[in-house]
Amino acid sequence: QVQLVESGGGLVQAGGSLRLSCAASGRRTFSNYAMAWFRQAPGKERDFVAAIGWSGGSTDYADSVKGRFTISRDNARNTVYLQMNSLKPEDTAVYYCAADARYAALVRGRPDYWGQGTQVTVSS
Repeated sequence: QVQLVESGGGLVQAGGSLRLSCAASGRRTFSNYAMAWFRQAPGKERDFVAAIGWSGGSTDYADSVKGRFTISRDNARNTVYLQMNSLKPEDTAVYYCAADARYAALVRGRPDYWGQGTQVTVSS
């Protein structure tokens, strides 16, 4: 069992930056899990944003955030981050952290564990 708690969301103007954090806790070692961020805008489905492998050596991004967002992890702190730069109003959504030992399941949007989400609002 893994518990995930996101933080760092808020209100920012277009062009600004935010850094989201997701702290993990549980019985298994954090480095056993691939981690990802998803987001869900009002009235829309939850979409994949970015994923990172167990050691941080591999990453994947949605086309809509490539070059603007960076996912990273600190296995010593059991935390995964999402650095979001050049934010746009269309980035407004609830952002969710997710974990799964299987990277493929994670990027397909079927992870074993989800956080509760943190709201990001980008004003124009």
